[in-house]
Amino acid sequence: MSVARELAEFLASISIDDLPDDTVEHAAMVVASTVASAAAGITIPSAQVIRDLARERSGRPDASLWFDAGAKLSVPEVAQANAVASSAAASDDSDLRNIVHAGGLLTAIALAAGERTQADGNGVLAAIVCGYEAAGRIGEAMTPGVQEHGFHGTIGFGRGFHGCVAAVFGATVAAGRLFGLDPEQLTQAIALSATSIGGLMVAAKTSTAREYHDGIAALIALQATCAAARGYVAEESVLEAPQGFFELFGGVPGALGGAVATADLGASWDISTDMAIKLLPGGHPYHAFGRAAAAAVADSGITPEEIESIILSSPGMERIAGPLHPKNLVEMAHSPAYFAAAGAADADFSWIHARADKWQDPVINSLIDKVAAGPEPPVGSPPYRHGGTVTLRTYDGRVATHTVYQAPGSAACGLGWSEVDAKYRALVPTSGVSEERMDISLEMIHDLVRLPAVTALTAMLRVDQRPNSNGRAAMQVP
Repeated sequence: MSVARELAEFLASISIDDLPDDTVEHAAMVVASTVASAAAGITIPSAQVIRDLARERSGRPDASLWFDAGAKLSVPEVAQANAVASSAAASDDSDLRNIVHAGGLLTAIALAAGERTQADGNGVLAAIVCGYEAAGRIGEAMTPGVQEHGFHGTIGFGRGFHGCVAAVFGATVAAGRLFGLDPEQLTQAIALSATSIGGLMVAAKTSTAREYHDGIAALIALQATCAAARGYVAEESVLEAPQGFFELFGGVPGALGGAVATADLGASWDISTDMAIKLLPGGHPYHAFGRAAAAAVADSGITPEEIESIILSSPGMERIAGPLHPKNLVEMAHSPAYFAAAGAADADFSWIHARADKWQDPVINSLIDKVAAGPEPPVGSPPYRHGGTVTLRTYDGRVATHTVYQAPGSAACGLGWSEVDAKYRALVPTSGVSEERMDISLEMIHDLVRLPAVTALTAMLRVDQRPNSNGRAAMQVP
């Protein structure tokens, strides 16, 4: 049996009743997180371009652009535009095994397809859980080799790859479930997605090609789903075949990749064990540095003027990667030095640090020049999972150290609704949605499992008029 068929037969057969409660709750949290991230991203220029193109070329009016006052558009255009908006703000979610941001693309696909098919909340949540599983398994089968081949990822500390190369399979499975594909059709949709996706790391790390990749993945997933539904047949062994997907993208033998992707199906669920909601902007591997630096300052009372050096330590971190002095949101998201310096300067790291006035702050920039990589934690120390240690040294010899072992917002740490709600309430008002609609939409997401039709939720994500489209260089949050 091919890998695509084995995954399709399992994931197409799952019902909401088969899923553990925490998977369904985490899927709802992913919806809230994605909508919040999209609210912060809609007026970033890259998201504006895609939204304007969607309005120009749309066909059937089946689905809703979030935070828009215009008419409904076609499912592919809406899914692409909403996925780009969420990704543009760099505030979505991460699979901590490989830093695939599957949830933003999944939510965009699931809500758009759910509108078209009149799906209920159960159907959307099950689609997200199963999609997250597909993306996580196929992504794991290619980690860490995929970025070494130049596909959308991050070399060095914080290994992983952002989205499209693995997340497309999550989107395909979610769309396939909501459009009612049977296992045979879903097998072909997975195979078609595998032979269609791309995305180069060299562009994703340094530009807004990052979110463009997510939008293209949405289009590929929907095209593959619709083609397979009409009988289009691909080479279903494309994942594991010689010179196939696992070998070319991940640099692993097909049989090995296939074994990883299909091992112990149903024994655990990726969205329960490996999903993390971003409670801070930027790259998940660096959130711990912002939090640890802030805690070190708060505990010690050390002021920015007293700091001689800021030493970062984490497994696999040999040097300070990324741009040191970020000039835009993309660079900020990939700068561990910025996270640590901002945390030390403000004794805090939060949504305000995604603003231009913060990455231009002279105090933060002076501290960035004092950031250096220290030795890796000793063997036998407590396990780090995208965690980090920050050590502050002062000119008069004082030392303050703090460690955050797990990436903030990870399911393993017992993610709660209060943190997700705080994110929603911080970011959604930037979209122009009224406070009343914000409250109602958040309540609907909390209770999505009982929502008779997701169209009720997407209706609450409307605004009275379109947001200003003159462009915004980065998120502006209170």
